Amino acid sequence: MVSRALVFDFGTRRIGVASANRQAQTTTALATLQARDGLPDWREIAQLIRDWQPEALVIGLPRNTDGSESDMTARARAFGGWLAEHSGLGVQEIDERFTSTEAEALLRDQRRDGSRSRRVRPGDIDRMAAELIAQTWLRSGPVP
Repeated sequence: MVSRALVFDFGTRRIGVASANRQAQTTTALATLQARDGLPDWREIAQLIRDWQPEALVIGLPRNTDGSESDMTARARAFGGWLAEHSGLGVQEIDERFTSTEAEALLRDQRRDGSRSRRVRPGDIDRMAAELIAQTWLRSGPVP
């Protein structure tokens, strides 16, 4: 059973990254990677893999509100293929509709209630969206 994963919220300019640990039932927002047309600097991902030693990688799969696929769905899948090829790890896909919207709302609520002191930036939203995807992965149960 896969118990540790690095989770990616794909975007063409920024990619949020989080970790998930099934044994500890924890998720952690880690980083926002800058990307050029959907591709980050591989060295940054390789360093995250060395540091966190995941057993699998997870990508959020953006879909339209009705569940249909879009151009971004295909691009996220291509990113997942790129990750698998470069890392040698398995890549799992998680439906991530509305995670960016939910992440922004959570962060703005934290700002309003005083638990967050600085303003919400796009990179913050990407990291939080990756953590929300990681939480979904944890709830989805074990994948062999």
